[in-house]
Amino acid sequence: MARQLSSSSSLAAAHKTLTLSSSPSPCRLPSLFSLLHFFSTSATALPSPPISDPPQSDPTTSAAALPSPAPPPPISDPPQSDPTTKRAQLRETRQDMASTICYMMSSRPWTTRLQNSIHSLVPTFPQPLVLSILRKFSSRPTLALQFFRWVEKTGFRHDQSTYAEIIPILTGHSMLNHARCLMLDDMPKRSIQPDEAMFVSLIEAYGREKIPQEVVKLFNRMPELGVPRTVQSYDAFFKGILRNGRAFMAKRYFNAMIRDGVVPELSTYNVLIWGFCLSSKMETATRFFADMKERGVMPDVVTYNTMLNGWVRMKKIEDAEKLLEEMSAAGFAPNLVTYNIMIKGYVSEGKVDTAFKMFEEMGEKGIRLSEKTFAGLMPGLCDDVGKAKEALEALNEMAKRKLTPKDKSVFVRLVSTLCESGDLDGAIQAHQKTRKFKHVSIDPMQYGVLIESLCKGDKYNDAIKLLDEMLKEGTLTDPQSPCLEAMAYNPLIEYLCNNGCTEKAETFFRQLMKKGVDDTVAFNNLIRGYAKEKSPESTSDILNIMARRGVTTDPDVYSLLVQSYLNKGEAADARTALDNMMEQGHIPSASLFRSVMEALLGDGRAQTASRVMKSMVEKGVKENMDVAHQILEELFTRGHVEEALGRVSLFLSNDCLPDFDKLILALCQKGKVTEAYKLADFVLERNCDASFSTFDKLLDGLSEQGQTIPAYSLLCKIKAKGGVVDKKGCDQLVARLNEEGNTKQADILSRLLAGNIRRTGSSKSGDKIAMEGY
Repeated sequence: MARQLSSSSSLAAAHKTLTLSSSPSPCRLPSLFSLLHFFSTSATALPSPPISDPPQSDPTTSAAALPSPAPPPPISDPPQSDPTTKRAQLRETRQDMASTICYMMSSRPWTTRLQNSIHSLVPTFPQPLVLSILRKFSSRPTLALQFFRWVEKTGFRHDQSTYAEIIPILTGHSMLNHARCLMLDDMPKRSIQPDEAMFVSLIEAYGREKIPQEVVKLFNRMPELGVPRTVQSYDAFFKGILRNGRAFMAKRYFNAMIRDGVVPELSTYNVLIWGFCLSSKMETATRFFADMKERGVMPDVVTYNTMLNGWVRMKKIEDAEKLLEEMSAAGFAPNLVTYNIMIKGYVSEGKVDTAFKMFEEMGEKGIRLSEKTFAGLMPGLCDDVGKAKEALEALNEMAKRKLTPKDKSVFVRLVSTLCESGDLDGAIQAHQKTRKFKHVSIDPMQYGVLIESLCKGDKYNDAIKLLDEMLKEGTLTDPQSPCLEAMAYNPLIEYLCNNGCTEKAETFFRQLMKKGVDDTVAFNNLIRGYAKEKSPESTSDILNIMARRGVTTDPDVYSLLVQSYLNKGEAADARTALDNMMEQGHIPSASLFRSVMEALLGDGRAQTASRVMKSMVEKGVKENMDVAHQILEELFTRGHVEEALGRVSLFLSNDCLPDFDKLILALCQKGKVTEAYKLADFVLERNCDASFSTFDKLLDGLSEQGQTIPAYSLLCKIKAKGGVVDKKGCDQLVARLNEEGNTKQADILSRLLAGNIRRTGSSKSGDKIAMEGY
């Protein structure tokens, strides 16, 4: 029975060892998940193997060669393995288990089921496993905190090491409230003493977040919680408050530090000097720089570079030069940071030549160039026309070293300088070189400067290539990107419109319109381009856009639009465009009115032409009376007498006198004597100028058509005006009146011709006659 129990214990131990050693690495996760599924779905523990099953013998040993079962081996201690190997295997197993748990938590929601699965996999968490999991979650603080809170519910008890692991993870990701609660609330409840490193981590985090009041509170609580303050905590405290400009407080606490017997080290002075330089308190920084020497703390390269940077920021390059000489005399060779600071300082003072000499000196000394080196040098080179060539060489060197400047404006400035110097080919080269830098999108302003310069240099083909590139990459569609200046896009749009590429110009300009551009010059150029290409529909679309956006239009563009419709034989659309032109407050020229009216007459649109004529007269245009005569004649001919007389009345009110004689005679020649009669009646009533010979022609026409009464009425009015009429014709009219039974009218006319009747007034028909002695 004892042997059976021993065998059972050995099997259980073997099973446990197998479970831990077979915990898969990430490449063996599928088999592990099968095991996890078994753990999470089984309600009972794994059964032990049956005692009756003996361990399997070596398969190479034949059963027939053994006459009887071999006796069990004597119970003895297992062979001891190498301790180093055993620790390595245990560490590997722990790492695999930690990776598995991290994978489970990362890929599944944090639910009770997941927690049970993890607990089934690891019923008891050893401290090394917890620390390993927290380290793996160092970049995912939320999951790390979830695990940290949950693992305690499984029976695990946190100690100072686990708190020391979780707090820097939280502070490194700005989860300051959680870190503060763990350190100042949870740890005291569990009688765990926080250490200085935890305070330093939290103080530094509050300093980075620029919350100096919390920095001071934490620093002051350290003695209350029994945590001694050393140089490390003082350094973190000084950095936290000086980052927020608390220079006076830093000096006060520095004195307290000395009184407390904490000896400041080089790092302390470096932090203090850095903070004072950051606050532009160079006098204080200089005093501390001297104080550290008096206390036997020798400055290092960092100290000198910090002081140099302070003088440069204060634009005191002479003081920086003196300090640089002192630095060399102290045996410290200038390093990359030193050169970068001085180059930036010289450039800021306009001493570009000196800065470039230091740049060359770096190359001679074999000092590695950095992005900051070029960032300090390039603005000076790019802004100096005389240094454009050197700037281009520096840009090529940056591309060769794969250094991307943080200040992306250097590309625009370099292209601008090259364009200003007249080196357009160099500007194009610099523009193309921009594409070789990673994470650099070309600024639209760079396109604008280059396109403007190319257009001024008559290199329109290169400008069009840049436009195609810009349209292809959608540079202008970015709502955050700046828009091009009018000086850049207007010359190119004008060139495209003048050379049959108006559609491309419109595509370009529509992207500008999306950014709020309503440029009148560009709109008018588009209209001129479409008019030149005989595309009045597109021209009309542009004009409609201008009207909707309230953009001022030029009269010339409407003239072009009207002429485009006329060239295509679309007189009605031309008239509509003419009306739109007048609605926008533009007065068409006399020639444009004439063209439209003639086109409408040619299409047989007399009434439409009449309305154009009316607009012309109302706008004060008194030319084109010959065309107006044709329109009036056409109106009378077509029977639109009232409209024609209305137009004549409009002419008279605007001091425009038609040729009535010509018009009446023309109507008579066409046999339109009734219409001619109405016109003549209008003329006589308005006392307009007309020849009596014209009336005689009209009377003849009326008589020939048997219209005796109209002829009689007209004759009476003529005589009343003192006109001279043909005696023979009048006698014939009297005879016809008698023949038609109009004896009264015949008698009146006879007496009128004999001079026995005087005119007393006018009736509606025009003849209220009184006879002398009647």
